[in-house]
Amino acid sequence: MLAFPPAKINLGLRITHKRADGYHALESVFYPIALCDVLEIIVAQPSQKEPVRFMPSGLAVDGSPQNNLVLKAIQLFDSCIKQPPLEVYLHKVIPMGAGLGGGSSDAAWTLRLLNELMGKPLAFEKLLEMAAALGSDCPFFMYDGPCVVRGRGELLEPFGLNLKGFHLALINPGVHVSTAAAFGMIQPQIPDEDLFEIIKLPLAEWQGRVVNDFEGSVKQKHPEVSQALEVLKQAGAFYAAMSGSGSTVFGLFKNATQFNALPKHWMLFEQEL
Repeated sequence: MLAFPPAKINLGLRITHKRADGYHALESVFYPIALCDVLEIIVAQPSQKEPVRFMPSGLAVDGSPQNNLVLKAIQLFDSCIKQPPLEVYLHKVIPMGAGLGGGSSDAAWTLRLLNELMGKPLAFEKLLEMAAALGSDCPFFMYDGPCVVRGRGELLEPFGLNLKGFHLALINPGVHVSTAAAFGMIQPQIPDEDLFEIIKLPLAEWQGRVVNDFEGSVKQKHPEVSQALEVLKQAGAFYAAMSGSGSTVFGLFKNATQFNALPKHWMLFEQEL
């Protein structure tokens, strides 16, 4: 079975307080985009001795392959439903440490594919629970559209945000931002305005009000991020922001011709929404 796990962008990201369990409480709107990895899971030949043959390609993934979230998702699923030997192919296109949720998407889609492959033995609610155990962003990728996100990322509500007709440009300035380090620089605070009300306003009113709390500290540590945001604004973006804990930034434009002003060596992806 073949899937194309998508990336996401954050339309606003507020860190409101630190929870008793050590996680930070957040508020955000996650929006899926067409940039994607490629994931294929097939039942292996009977002669295969190992339970899982994992074959990654594309962009390099930090750390040991055994710590890959795809393999962790397979192990978690197998603890509920025993699987036959598998061949797993993962082609990475979404960069790591970029605030786009690529690893989380791969893990969630692994659960989705395995459930399909095994005849859908697990209910959606159970898959959501398993996704939350793998990572805070994983539950979002069990859905196929924008969501309001609360809690540590596990409380989701589909959100009918329509950006049809706008154009998206992603710029990756080529720096890796550690999520743990980004959280370490955050001072949680209750926002003055309700993000989920502001996001309903016309796009032209978002800049400066639909805020990513990570942006200020990441820009201080990585001036390239600040420069990339300025490039997007100068090119005419209605709204430009950093996604997640960075380092990817994105701009929403009225038309694609404005992309001509963007530096090609930074351009990661563009699409009509």
